[in-house]
Amino acid sequence: MKDLMNMMKQAKAMQEKMAGLQDEVKAIEAAGQSGGGLVTVTLRGTGELAGLVIDPSLMKEDEKDILEDLIVAAHADAHAKLQLAIQEKTQEMTAGLNLPAGMKFPF
Repeated sequence: MKDLMNMMKQAKAMQEKMAGLQDEVKAIEAAGQSGGGLVTVTLRGTGELAGLVIDPSLMKEDEKDILEDLIVAAHADAHAKLQLAIQEKTQEMTAGLNLPAGMKFPF
């Protein structure tokens, strides 16, 4: 019976932490760059595009392909940084909970 009560308490604690984690993830922003900082993409924790900055020197019609590639690369950089930040925040929030190995958050 003690084990069941302990499991229930742990489940409630995990539920509360996950609610807090979701709020914190929404607040995270990550910026990625490409072209030595000529293009910067900022993403929110929800994956929403929060900003795009393009250096005016790239605004040339004959460099359209280069600009498109730099935007994609900056987005990929921001996405990787965002995923790392979310992973770190998740590990921080779930520390101390005895979770099964391999269980990934957020769901």
